Amino acid sequence: MATSVLPISLPPLAPPTVVGPKVRCPTRPTHSLPQYLIDEARIPERVAFDPKKHLNYVEPDKIYSMREIGLEGQGISNTAASTPFSLFTPEAIAQMRAEIFSQPVLESCQYSSDFAKNMIRGFGPRLAPFIFAAWHSPEVLAAVSKIAGIELVPAIEFDVGHINISVNNANTELSQIKDTTNSDDSAFAWHRDSFPFVCVTMLSDCTGMVGGETALKTGFGDIMKVRGPAKGTAVVMQGRYIEHQALKAMGGRERISMVTSFRPKNPLIRDEVVLTGVRGISTLPELYGQYTQYRLEVLEERIRAMEKKIRDRERCGRTFDISEARSFVTEQKQFLEATLLELVE
Repeated sequence: MATSVLPISLPPLAPPTVVGPKVRCPTRPTHSLPQYLIDEARIPERVAFDPKKHLNYVEPDKIYSMREIGLEGQGISNTAASTPFSLFTPEAIAQMRAEIFSQPVLESCQYSSDFAKNMIRGFGPRLAPFIFAAWHSPEVLAAVSKIAGIELVPAIEFDVGHINISVNNANTELSQIKDTTNSDDSAFAWHRDSFPFVCVTMLSDCTGMVGGETALKTGFGDIMKVRGPAKGTAVVMQGRYIEHQALKAMGGRERISMVTSFRPKNPLIRDEVVLTGVRGISTLPELYGQYTQYRLEVLEERIRAMEKKIRDRERCGRTFDISEARSFVTEQKQFLEATLLELVE
């Protein structure tokens, strides 16, 4: 069911521009979360992640290609987005919510911006061991990679398990619900992601809800909606290259989604990661440290691969390819320059 990676030989299209939140430094929410969210998240026992107990993966019914939505040739894979698919069991969701709404996380990991009023992110494996074990498990990575059509790994630690929280007025009448695609009443503003792929998991009970879809702007000039996920289900999307937004869900108390960002495991694949969308909602020393480390790891692997290629060529008695070497060095120079641009003081 997975699609294939775009051939590296194809000339890449220029990556789309990412517009980030207007906030320029980490900002805490001005309104406290409802106490019931915190109270209901408490569970009698915390357990370690076990894929045999906590995974319930079922392949999605449909995977939309970039060609189908009019964006053929963009991105690093032919996969655009999937329909919602079952991923985690109710027990797994309960463990995740317990970590998210724990006192240590709420005290240090809440953020707000003009994109979303309430976010929780950057809690790390110390505060959320279950969540980190889940997103780094071979079983989850294999499922997400299969749908994406390319082998993926979590992008950086700070963006594992990012939480978006939208709380509704429980007394809203269904007759008041309107199409929010072109309004300011969305759960999250129109945007492109900083990282190539995201997996969005629903942590709320969506029974009785109306809305909650993901809206995508296609290359044909129209808007396509992918139905909203149910509790424990997820959607995989190439969010760096598709402008999208989460529509507000009405008829329920909350819409809590978990977004984990991914990048390609293969260091030789084109890398167009930017920090525009996350710089203003992150602790910069942590974000920059993790970003720089991953970029240097990619550069190291690329250099090792090129060094081996040159060595093998020499052993086979083939002439050194000056043009190829210059092209490689130029690409790495551009990679380093792009990295430097993201490390804003």
